[in-house]
Amino acid sequence: MAGIFQYVKNQDFPERYISPEKLFSYLQANLSDCITEIGKSSLGKPIYKLSLGNGPVKVAAWSQMHGNESTATLAMLDLLEFFKAHDEVKQKLFLALTLDFIFMLNPDGSEVWTRRNAFDIDINRDFLKESSIEMRILKNFIKDTKYDYALNLHDQRTIFSADKDLPATLSFLAPSQDTERSLTENRKKSMAIISAIFIQMQQFLPNQIARYNDEFYPTSSGDNLMKFGIPTILFEGGFYPNDYGRQQSRKYYTYALFYALKTMAVLRGDTVGYEAYFRIPENKESHFDIIYRNVKLNTDFDCVLDVAVQYKEIFDAEISNIKLIPYVVEVGDLGRKKAWQEVDCTGRKFVSQNKFPKLDAEINFSIE
Repeated sequence: MAGIFQYVKNQDFPERYISPEKLFSYLQANLSDCITEIGKSSLGKPIYKLSLGNGPVKVAAWSQMHGNESTATLAMLDLLEFFKAHDEVKQKLFLALTLDFIFMLNPDGSEVWTRRNAFDIDINRDFLKESSIEMRILKNFIKDTKYDYALNLHDQRTIFSADKDLPATLSFLAPSQDTERSLTENRKKSMAIISAIFIQMQQFLPNQIARYNDEFYPTSSGDNLMKFGIPTILFEGGFYPNDYGRQQSRKYYTYALFYALKTMAVLRGDTVGYEAYFRIPENKESHFDIIYRNVKLNTDFDCVLDVAVQYKEIFDAEISNIKLIPYVVEVGDLGRKKAWQEVDCTGRKFVSQNKFPKLDAEINFSIE
C-alpha cells in the first residue's frame, strides 16, 4: 500500500464533530468548481454533492445520513487531500470512474450530533414512505443517473468485535434484496468489492474487519437499492483500541474508501473474487466500554456484582463539540461479558451517595 496510497489527514477537520457551517464554507472555498447544491434539509440547510471524474463506471455515495456518524465525511475530506498530493493517481482513477458524493445528507442531525433528522425520522429507514425531505433528495439524486454502484456510508458503536479480543474497526455488508437473502448477481458485485477491500487491508487491520448479518430490512436504503438493481455496499466505521476520538478508524476508513473506488474502476461490474466475502467474520455484539468487576456495594447485606458502562456521545453547545459521558447499562453477573477496559474492584471501596449504581443513568460513583 505504501507505494499506492499514503494517508493524508485534512487538518481543517481534526476532530469527529463537524460543524455543518464549517463544512459548507470549506466546500465553497475549496471545491466550488465541483460541488452542487442538490437540496435543503428539513431546517433549510444546504445539502451538497461533490462530482469527480467522467469515467464510464458511475458511483453514488453519501455520508452522515445519520448525523452522529461522521467518519465517512472525514474520510472523503482526507481522500481529497491525498488526491491533491497525488494528482496522477487521481487522474487515472477518474478516467475510469465518475463519483457523485453527497456530503452530510443529514446536516440538521449532524449539527446537534443525533442519529435522526430534525423531525426525529431515521432517514435510513424511510426509503418507502419518504417522510423526510432528505430521503426524497437522496432518491432524486439516485434516479438522475444510472449508477453502477452505491456506497451507503455509516459508523457503528463500540460494542462490535470482529473476533473475541479485537473490535470491528471496519464492517461491511452486501445487503439482501429479499427475505430469502438470495445470492443475486448484484449482491455478488457488491461482495466482490468488499472482498477486495478485505484482502488488501488484512495486513493493516488483521482480525478487525467484519461483515454484518444480511437479514433483509424492507424499509432501509441499501436493501431497496439492491432491489432496484444497484449493487450497494454498506460501510460501517467502528472502534479501534483506545481510540474514542476515532482517528485511527478515520484513517482506515479512508483506505477502504480508496480501495473500493480503485476496485470498482478495475472490476467494472465483474463479480470475480466475490467468494472471499464469506471468509470475513460476522460482526459480533460482544463488548461494553468498561466493566467494573467484583464491586462490593455499601448495602446492609453482602452484595458483590459487576457494573457495565457504555459511553454516550453528547453534543455540548457551549464548546461546539461532543463529550463522552459514561452511563451504567448493566449490573449483575457479567462473567460471560467483555469490555474494552476491565477494572477489578476486589478489595476496593465503592464510593457513592447511592447504595446501588442506577441503571441507564450517568455514573455517580468512584472506585477507591
